Amino acid sequence: MSNSSSITQFLLLPFTDTRELRLLHFWLFLGVYLAALLGNGLIITTIAWDQHLHTPMYFFLLNLALLDLGSISTIVPKSMANSLWDTRAISYSGCAVQVFLFLFFISAEFYLLTVMSYDRYVAICKPLHYGTLLGSRACVHMAAAAWATGFLTALLHTANTFSLPLCKGNALDQFFCEIPQILKLSCSHSYLRELGLLVVSACLAFTCFVFIVVSYVQILKAVLRIPSEQGRHKAFSTCLPHLAVVSLFISTAMFANLKPPSISSPTVDLVVSVLYSVVPPAVNSLIYSMRNQELKDALRTLMSGFLSKTLEFPYSAYHS
Repeated sequence: MSNSSSITQFLLLPFTDTRELRLLHFWLFLGVYLAALLGNGLIITTIAWDQHLHTPMYFFLLNLALLDLGSISTIVPKSMANSLWDTRAISYSGCAVQVFLFLFFISAEFYLLTVMSYDRYVAICKPLHYGTLLGSRACVHMAAAAWATGFLTALLHTANTFSLPLCKGNALDQFFCEIPQILKLSCSHSYLRELGLLVVSACLAFTCFVFIVVSYVQILKAVLRIPSEQGRHKAFSTCLPHLAVVSLFISTAMFANLKPPSISSPTVDLVVSVLYSVVPPAVNSLIYSMRNQELKDALRTLMSGFLSKTLEFPYSAYHS
């Protein structure tokens, strides 16, 4: 038996005990991580560079890309390092930081997705009031509120979780530090306090979910009333990427936390945790870049300008 004061590290769940499969896990995660860095980095750079994309929708998309980079960078590099060096350990303080940062980024992302659904609702259902309701100051305030709410949520949960006495060992059934797995190690009834916080957070998340659903029901009604096919297509093209990202985020998270015990196993739990923690940040940028023509055009212009300058530099240096 041990308590939290004697725990200096936690042991994370390994993907496999075979060296070759550990290396395969490392290379797969490296590919996913580099794809996330490239995709989200290009979105951030393109939106910041192109003046035509300095609109509320792309401002929120830039924030989403930053949150995606933060969430995947919190857990994937450590998992890759553990597989490469054949270790399961993460320090007590490192685990606390990982819990805080991951919860901060995914909470802020969910609140931001709620704000983005409001942006699409106003753009399609109340276009004449768009400039008034979503001015630059209002956009900054809403984005800041999403980040601040995520920060407060993460701070409360992390502080409460790591104040609990732990006496059931230090092995976590997850490849990264996660609050439900840490609560399993608690030997105190104080964990009910954290469960209470989780219930409050779940209620807040459910409220956001209902808001998103209601927003898109209203959006769908408004789009179907648009007389021209071109107008309907343009409206759908601005909404479908956001709807796809929201669906992926919510479906994977809900399945991970609400799946029935009958289908629960270490392998299934591991796959599901990868689906909700690693896959969304990596594919969100792909979803937006594939469905958004304005973003594709701006990205194409940025890349062609970069390539022309790259090719021009050696030529000018050679002739100077």
